[in-house]
Amino acid sequence: MASVQKIKLSPSRDIPFNKLVLSQSNVRGVKAGVSIEQLAESIAQRTLLQSLSVRGVVDADGQETGMFEVPAGGRRYRALELLVRQKRMAKTQPVPCVIRDGGIAEDDSLAENDERVGLHPLDQFRAFKLLLDGGMSEEDIAARHFVSSAIVKQRLRLASVSPQLHDVYADDGMTLEQLMAFSVTADQARQKQAWDNVSRSGNDEPYQIRRMLTENAVRASDRRAQFVGLDVYEQAGGTVLRDLFAHDDGGWLQDVPMLDRLVTQKLKAEAETIATEGWKWIAVALDFPYGHTNGLREIEGEPADLTEEERATLDALNTEHVKIEEEYQDADELPDEIDQRLGEIEAARSVLEARSLIYDPADIARAGVFVSIHAEGLLAIDRGYVRPEDEAPNIVEPESVVQGDGETNGDEPATNGVIQRAVITVGGARAPTEPVEEEDDDTVKPLPDRLIIELTAHRTLALRNALANDPAVAFQAVLHNFVLATFYRFSSSSDCLEIAIRTPTFPAQAPGLKESASAEAIDRRNDGWKARLPKDESDLWDVLTTFDGKEQAALFAHCASSAVNALYEPANRYNEGRVSTHGIRRRLDHANVLARAVGLDMAAVGWKPTVDNYLGRVTKPRILEAVREVKGERSVQLIDHLKKGDMAREAERLLEGTGWLPEPLRLDEVGTIGEPAADPETLPEFLAAGEDEADTEADDDRPHIIAAE
Repeated sequence: MASVQKIKLSPSRDIPFNKLVLSQSNVRGVKAGVSIEQLAESIAQRTLLQSLSVRGVVDADGQETGMFEVPAGGRRYRALELLVRQKRMAKTQPVPCVIRDGGIAEDDSLAENDERVGLHPLDQFRAFKLLLDGGMSEEDIAARHFVSSAIVKQRLRLASVSPQLHDVYADDGMTLEQLMAFSVTADQARQKQAWDNVSRSGNDEPYQIRRMLTENAVRASDRRAQFVGLDVYEQAGGTVLRDLFAHDDGGWLQDVPMLDRLVTQKLKAEAETIATEGWKWIAVALDFPYGHTNGLREIEGEPADLTEEERATLDALNTEHVKIEEEYQDADELPDEIDQRLGEIEAARSVLEARSLIYDPADIARAGVFVSIHAEGLLAIDRGYVRPEDEAPNIVEPESVVQGDGETNGDEPATNGVIQRAVITVGGARAPTEPVEEEDDDTVKPLPDRLIIELTAHRTLALRNALANDPAVAFQAVLHNFVLATFYRFSSSSDCLEIAIRTPTFPAQAPGLKESASAEAIDRRNDGWKARLPKDESDLWDVLTTFDGKEQAALFAHCASSAVNALYEPANRYNEGRVSTHGIRRRLDHANVLARAVGLDMAAVGWKPTVDNYLGRVTKPRILEAVREVKGERSVQLIDHLKKGDMAREAERLLEGTGWLPEPLRLDEVGTIGEPAADPETLPEFLAAGEDEADTEADDDRPHIIAAE
């Protein structure tokens, strides 16, 4: 039996650096990885960790010259050379070398680079964690390994993910992007639970993982977080989840009850400060429903005079604004710095022009204030509203300032010799709507009354705005109402135009209604007309005569539009004889006629299905039906196995940008107002909510802001 050839390794030897030269046989020609300067620093810190591979240099006669060339390890050679030039290493410093005398130099160089295997990312994450545990700071690790501190933070965050998920990643069971998504929370049990869910369902995209892990938290961009401030929240002991691998909009606040408490405390403190002004009542809430001031009289205040310094600043801003406009009037596009400066000027002018108002003390004594938070997280103070019962002058008896927790305030501002103490009523944020309970069968049930009311509230507001922009249709709508009232007895009560003009209120505050594009457009238009109309109603006729026909028509349309009521309301609300079921149907039919006349498209005005306003409020079959209509059966099969919450969120993503609308928002093809329906006492199928489903609706437990007596 032949003996096995023993492997003989090349000898090693310390060779003075000045006896080494760089070989032309090194195959590395493209720079990559750590720079020569960084490698030199590493050698200075740790000494040389890997020997050089060298070959003896011979002369023309084949005799050794005492010099050695370096075909493998050229970057290490250049790093040592740099240290010698910097006089940080002697040129005669012995260098550990492996001496090769067989084979081909280029083959040695290629093999050394080919056989070099980088660390698996997981090994690097764990190594950084060991260095941190060993006493190194994040900055030290970054400096010693030539990466930024941000990268060190990212790798340490990945090292903190559940070891079970590390094992899955090591076995190629998940991608690095998925592992990054799990790092958004430090709760390893939650990470494991989320992985179990997404791996079974197949919905394991990184964005889905992030959303699942943060679904019970509040984004830092939320108005509540902006109002309180992250610093205050964290100082109170709240934790913030941060995503180090994707834009997280500031992170997620995990302790929502604490955040709500901080919001309430800050709002109460602001209200107590305002109370010293002498108002009769102050209503405090995170947000007030759209139309909350309907039925209240807004008192007039006089703007406080600008100081000489403020007037000079405003004049300077106006002059600069005019100069910029003149300079760039012919430009197709403004330079970024000019556009930014114009924004700064507008912001500064707004602050100066929106100065505080001075009110008559007698008005303050019977008026109140709404204190809430803007969508941007800024404090919103709306002063000067009088309730109908407070219109008559009255003597106010002394009473304590009632705060949200029942405390009293001893500060007592005086008004006309009578002590006036504001009653502060604190309301909470609107409670999340409870999703409907799931039925065992797959039958598509009628929509609940509450949801239809909210959807038609959006439609009513959009229809008002559309009608106000179409004076011709508005005029015809009012004329139609007048003719009904004149020639058709009792018919006007079923018209969708309540021509009193009485602005109908919304019995259910639909999510997003106040911030909708229609609401903002109506408010802007209303403020514009209000600024042009006289304060004294006795001057109104003379002012109206100065408007041309186009202006009068536009004002007519605006006023007429405020009377639109396209709301669905459950029949049991009319049992006392106000409007019959037949009247409700005729109102909705007329709303459709009006909507077609003005070309109303709810998708075009900005309504889109979300978890909050529709998908989280209906049953699974309804969700699947919506996806099926616009995306087909294949998309339905992607989500039909999901739990209700996950299904609703995925449906929101699938329906994004499709323009899909639920039945109450669609422009149904119905007959004219004068044509009776096939069954005048029967509502459309989508309006006929079954008793079984209606019972599953949560009671309307949203907190109502009441200006206490």
